Amino acid sequence: MAEASRSHPSRYVKLTKDQDASASGPGVEDIRPGELNLPVAVPQLERMKCFECGQVLPESHRAPADEPWTTGIFGCAEDPESCWTGLFCPCVLFGRNIQALREDIPWTTPCTCHAVCVEGGIALAILTAIFHGVDPDTSVLIGEGLVFGWWLCSIYTGNFRLQLQRRYHLENSPCPPGIVHCCFPWCANCQEHRERKGRLAESSVVPMTIINPPPLQEMSMVENNAPTSDNEASKVPYETLG
Repeated sequence: MAEASRSHPSRYVKLTKDQDASASGPGVEDIRPGELNLPVAVPQLERMKCFECGQVLPESHRAPADEPWTTGIFGCAEDPESCWTGLFCPCVLFGRNIQALREDIPWTTPCTCHAVCVEGGIALAILTAIFHGVDPDTSVLIGEGLVFGWWLCSIYTGNFRLQLQRRYHLENSPCPPGIVHCCFPWCANCQEHRERKGRLAESSVVPMTIINPPPLQEMSMVENNAPTSDNEASKVPYETLG
């Protein structure tokens, strides 16, 4: 063992007290407890994921460019049914759009929120303007509250418009979703319904190939018994000869 240690000297170097003190001096940072267990970012392992479903995308994937809307913001007359519904019952049309976009949300929930916040705020503003007996200071406070509530409702309704744009890769036209619903709420509601209706109609038309199954084949008992009887007949001479 002594000869082996002489022929193969140790690779470790023993430090003196001065060298050990200089190595652990103030210039060297101590490792804190748990610091070695922190995650390390490895760029080679980072993959792109889909924003909607979270599925890992291939490296050759390129995000599609934003497409224009199939109809304009003021093209309400192109679909008379949604135009009349959005004019007199915008809360119902909004609820249907949300239910088609989010299957986990029933259409009654956004319809009720829209009716209370938007239609209720408009009714309150009209009543405040009609009855002049309201104190001017109170009218100003009511007006400020309505403006603030209108802005909040625009953010709420614009959020679903943003989800529709992300699903179909639509551009901000004519402006961001929140501003569209703030300035043109009825037109934006009808436009989203037309866009969703047109996209679903295009995706539903899929060519189908009809394949007829082969006819049912059955084997009768006569066919099964015929070869067995022949085999039994052929065995008879051998048995007699034996």
